[in-house]
Amino acid sequence: MSRDSGSRHVESPEARRRDMESRHTESPDVDRRDVAGGEVGSGTVERGGPGSGPAVRRLVARVRPPLPALGVLLILAGVSDLLPWGGLAGFVVLLAFGLLDRVRPPAAPVRVVESPVHGPWRALNSPATKVPSHGVNSLGQTHAIDLAYDPPGGGHPGRTGEQWRRAEEYPAFGQPVRSPVDGVVVRVHQRRRDHRARSGGWSVLYLLVVEGFVRQVGGTRWLAGNHVVVRADDGACAALVHLRRGSVRVRPGERVVAGQQLAECGNSGNSSEPHLHVQLCDSPRLAAAAGLPMAFRGGAPDGGDGLPADGELLDVGRDAAAG
Repeated sequence: MSRDSGSRHVESPEARRRDMESRHTESPDVDRRDVAGGEVGSGTVERGGPGSGPAVRRLVARVRPPLPALGVLLILAGVSDLLPWGGLAGFVVLLAFGLLDRVRPPAAPVRVVESPVHGPWRALNSPATKVPSHGVNSLGQTHAIDLAYDPPGGGHPGRTGEQWRRAEEYPAFGQPVRSPVDGVVVRVHQRRRDHRARSGGWSVLYLLVVEGFVRQVGGTRWLAGNHVVVRADDGACAALVHLRRGSVRVRPGERVVAGQQLAECGNSGNSSEPHLHVQLCDSPRLAAAAGLPMAFRGGAPDGGDGLPADGELLDVGRDAAAG
């Protein structure tokens, strides 16, 4: 489903020192494991070809959102004989959405932000492993990462054949979620319920094939569930997604600081189990956002600034979490 960007860049020791000294260091030339988005930003420009400059790539992100719903409506109109050509037109629209989704956002410098969680969290769908990390570029997800709480004593129920587990059975459910940036809250949604986890093979297949498609047509709130978006002082937007219903502690317009608790981890939206989805993007309107590369301060496996790859542990602020 995903494709590698091809090029690899290595950060110099001098550049790494500058990264560590600045809260908002931006460097496109970085090691893949430390700051995964850097080489992706460069690669998108190289692969784009003529006519695919930054403005065009941003425009693609803006025009994608209505296409899935429009395609389905046209197909339904064709099936019901309201539009004789509706079926074909709907198929073309959905095909166009699929092609436009392959267009990655323009190159951007890596932004180093604080980890939104404390303690041990296992990385899933990480841009340190592949880009786009979730197989798609829509909703600003190109460089997003999923994190599942993995405490030392275990507690994760695993996949034991039960198809629909209660969200409360997962250790991530209810864990604090913090702002990764200083900035202003620009979007809050917390009315979606925390549904049961899709914990078995059949329920996961249902999520991917049926439920995911329906949520895609339904729009951002159905996909993201409860979420908070914070606009950082440099203009980038940090989105924290799949939050627990009713747990959000902030309101739009409120100023927050990095490390401040905003909500709790939940299982709302298009989520197979309680986990945190976090991303940086260029717009608070996720449906039309283009993803931005990011790194967590101290988030690389070696303790440097970066992101863990799939299956690796992010363990930042363990003392704070224990306290």
